[in-house]
Amino acid sequence: MKPYLQYNHLALVTGASSGIGKDFAYELAKNGFSLYLVARDMQKLNLIKKELESNFRIQVTVIQKDLTKGKDVDDLRKVIDLNDFGLMVLAAGFGSGGKFDSLDIENETSMVDLNCKTVVKISHFFLKKNIKGERKGLILFGSLVGFQGVPWASTYAATKAFIQSFAEGLYWEYKKSGVDVISVAPGPVQSGFGERAGMLMGNAQETRGIAKKVLKNLGKSITIRPGFLSKFLGYSLILLPRYLRTLLLKQIMGKMVFGDKK
Repeated sequence: MKPYLQYNHLALVTGASSGIGKDFAYELAKNGFSLYLVARDMQKLNLIKKELESNFRIQVTVIQKDLTKGKDVDDLRKVIDLNDFGLMVLAAGFGSGGKFDSLDIENETSMVDLNCKTVVKISHFFLKKNIKGERKGLILFGSLVGFQGVPWASTYAATKAFIQSFAEGLYWEYKKSGVDVISVAPGPVQSGFGERAGMLMGNAQETRGIAKKVLKNLGKSITIRPGFLSKFLGYSLILLPRYLRTLLLKQIMGKMVFGDKK
């Protein structure tokens, strides 16, 4: 039996309308999970709901929320309190690229709210609800850039460093409580991320298949680096001093943000 089938077959996925969040929705539906899907784009959510319910005969509830807004995040607490979710997949997030003082500060602070504050709040709602000691899984999203500072994406990399540290702490806090926590640290992926961040994604990997790999490792690993590029760069960078990792990623990120202009 697949290890993640031991969780109650009800999952909540944020950022479910595209990218890795969408891949999780399909993978979980394929394995019999009923779903609550959260995103800003209701049209995309409804299309996914129709396809999943038709193909897999599971129940899908779609919720339109902008999780950069505190009220919308707090509304999810009611949903979490009223349901016994076995899995919580917090895939919503976005990035930005460019010289820090040239970036829109409201966008930067919204990024911090979504990538960090929202994750902390929803994780707290979920873990506080786990009073029965049932087996549960919490899936958080770091990044390849979350293990050192990254010029031209300073705020984004910092938010992902926060998530990596947060996930590592929760992993050991709840390991004996029946809650499995994992941080997913992908490299560039083919999604709407690059367009919103203003980055050239280059050799980005497909999102399809990432969820399957993560779910297989949930409960076994603290961090998973899905895809060849993430593994290759991640484990290569580990061998370098932190400041050299930062300088190397400065060159890589510079090409993604500025192309051949810098």
